[in-house]
Amino acid sequence: MARLLITGASGLLGINLASEAMSQHDIIGVDRGKLANAPFQVVQEDLSDLTSIEPLLDAVRPAWLINCAAIADLDVCEEYPDRAKILNTDMPGEFAKACKKRGISMVHISTDAVFDGQKDGFYVEQDQTNPLNVYARTKLDGEKAVIAENPSAIIARVNFYGWSLSGRRSLAEFFYNNLTNDKSMSGFTDAIFCPMLVNDTARVLIKMLKQGLTGLYHLVGPQSMSKYQFGVEIARKFNLREAGISPRSIHTSNLTAKRSHNLSLSTNKLSTVLNEPLPEFSTGLDEFYTQLQQDYPQKIRSYQQS
Repeated sequence: MARLLITGASGLLGINLASEAMSQHDIIGVDRGKLANAPFQVVQEDLSDLTSIEPLLDAVRPAWLINCAAIADLDVCEEYPDRAKILNTDMPGEFAKACKKRGISMVHISTDAVFDGQKDGFYVEQDQTNPLNVYARTKLDGEKAVIAENPSAIIARVNFYGWSLSGRRSLAEFFYNNLTNDKSMSGFTDAIFCPMLVNDTARVLIKMLKQGLTGLYHLVGPQSMSKYQFGVEIARKFNLREAGISPRSIHTSNLTAKRSHNLSLSTNKLSTVLNEPLPEFSTGLDEFYTQLQQDYPQKIRSYQQS
């Protein structure tokens, strides 16, 4: 049983990662006050204060760190670029340096959005990056900071969906919530990505740590699709009205931050190293559906501060 420190423990990945790992590992989550009833230890810390990082690691003494903390709202990053730089770039670099000094194995969570989306086909880890917005730029700079300070760290570029603490954090929840309330919405036909169920993401991250991997990996679903098609798949799985989702081009949106069209990422490097294929979209969607039947979303939400 390893002691695992998870930053951003109330986020979509953080809370599901803790839930997946707590039966096998000693989990300590770092949070800023959103968690009150979590079934694992929670430390309240403001990680934008970079001087808190070394005392935190010395107090917790983890074997592993998975850094999920970030400002992930693209439009918030556009409005507050300095805040985005602190949490998406500077903070990961400080963790990487502190973990190297203490012999702590570190995973830093990055994003598929580091690419500009102009490539035909799937991006591999060696492809040239070209971020289009503040979020993607600060996350790419975070990758560079981590590697510069700690070449033995793992960097995982991800894209995931699942049930969240608030019930409103993932694209899957967006489609499910609107469809179940008979609200019409649109889905982008020209925004391509590789969604993975967040619980699968969590399980693979633990496997990567157990195997002692280092370096950069794409950790996304092996199947690419448009966000419109993703919404249709959600509707079909839950027997909801797929006609409630209108196809739309990203060019007609009023989003503040520019988005990439094609974020299809190859997972061949990671699946080869793990010697197994990454979980398929269909099996992840089946589990996402089953989780609702088993009241998993309600369990997750019960962890939050009232």
